[in-house]
Amino acid sequence: MPAHDDADMGHQGVGEQRVQLVAVDDGTVATAGDGRAGDGESGVVVTGLSSTPGGPSSRANSRPLGQDNPVPHSPVPVRLDRSRGVPLGVQLSGQIRELVLAGTLARGDRLPSTRSLATDLGVARSVTEQAYDQLLAEGWLETRRGAGTFVASGGGAALAAPARRRTPSPGRDLVWLDAGTPWIDPRHAAGWRRAWREVSTARPPRGYDDPRGLPELRAALADHVARTRGLAVDPDELVVTHGTTDGLRHVLAALPPGPVALEDPGYRAAVETVRGSGRGVVDLPATAPVTDLAGVVAAYLTPAHQHPLGRVMPATDRLSALAAARAAGAVLLEDDYDSEFRYDVAPVPALATLDRSRVAYLGTASKSVAPSLRLGWLVPPPDLLEPINERRRITHDAAPWPVQRAFVSLLREGYVDKVVRTARRVYAERAPRVAAALSPYAELAGPLAGMYSTWLLPAAEARRARNSARAAGYGVNLLADYCRSSDLTGLVVGFGGCTDEQLEEALAALVRPLG
Repeated sequence: MPAHDDADMGHQGVGEQRVQLVAVDDGTVATAGDGRAGDGESGVVVTGLSSTPGGPSSRANSRPLGQDNPVPHSPVPVRLDRSRGVPLGVQLSGQIRELVLAGTLARGDRLPSTRSLATDLGVARSVTEQAYDQLLAEGWLETRRGAGTFVASGGGAALAAPARRRTPSPGRDLVWLDAGTPWIDPRHAAGWRRAWREVSTARPPRGYDDPRGLPELRAALADHVARTRGLAVDPDELVVTHGTTDGLRHVLAALPPGPVALEDPGYRAAVETVRGSGRGVVDLPATAPVTDLAGVVAAYLTPAHQHPLGRVMPATDRLSALAAARAAGAVLLEDDYDSEFRYDVAPVPALATLDRSRVAYLGTASKSVAPSLRLGWLVPPPDLLEPINERRRITHDAAPWPVQRAFVSLLREGYVDKVVRTARRVYAERAPRVAAALSPYAELAGPLAGMYSTWLLPAAEARRARNSARAAGYGVNLLADYCRSSDLTGLVVGFGGCTDEQLEEALAALVRPLG
């Protein structure tokens, strides 16, 4: 809550919640006692409003709204039915009582005045007065002088309506040293803000977006992949997606039926995406060359930086995988997720540069800008481009326009290049620190690159190290969690989504049971 709004709370107090009852008419609503025949129902939607300063209270106790806006909660239906033969006041009191019992109306929630509620319902005020009086007598409601009517904070309501609780997510409070959270230098925040200010002044499209993505973004991305990955494509050959797994889904939908081969150990989200499409999964040993793809329609690979072992696919293995794909008539799905972050040598060109007809190239902004941006790009083989675009056109499947528009600015103004260069320097400094801490106890699985490193350890020792880190407040993934048929064990230690101090604490906790 903004501090400067606190003074506007008046007598309502910080932390109270008001409840607004809004009438929704499904038919003719007769006011009680007016002599008209009721041939329909009156419905009431109960909407909880958070303790927003200046938000609307009941009409009897209202004050000018000013510039503050309420924050509505989800509506909960309450209906008064004249055809039931039950007095309307009894119906209203019963349904409010049920909402309190269910916890939908929580202790301290404010109800509208009897006058405004009667107006909203289209009934006589005596109906709402009768309902409130009954609930006040039973202890479900209470009045506060000069403030209004509230769900009681004591008595029956306190016994019947437990406080609403949220179930915490497992590991929610841990600082995760995972393989996917990048380091974003806060010194570049001004470029981020400028991009979103530009979005706020741009005119959005009148209809559905181009399913391929904004033309100016596709042009900027085509230039980006040509400059950084050596992949020369026309903007019309590139498709903007929600990220890597979204691009994978689109390619899978355009392929003929059949299983898909994936690296083992490998990217868990890709495995679940393939399974979710109804296709079988065939394990490809991540440490061996791909020589035979018979019987599969595609193979998912991370050649620039194998996930999670970290090895770079040698040139001979790239040629072997392409030969196997041609022989089987399969497509290679190239996940180029963090190729920008080589700090020992220049990034290896994309596999797709060797054969565009056999490789679907998947790129993402998750590792360079932010995973929550949910933006990526796909360069499919030419024969799959039109089926993918047609399906996206029919389903209106496009990345959100504001996100695309912002990313145009981030690319054009050099923000993406800046955060990548800064992060690369940070990773190059942190990776040796991780190696210095873990190398006396574990074996490095691949070259130092990217935002994480993987360490081979016996399973029992890996679990002890993981548990020690967790006890200190840090989450680290086990290598075994990425394996299906492989028996490799160890730790996958990320160093992007933490501070230098947190990394030191986590490393100390990891090695404590190993010494």
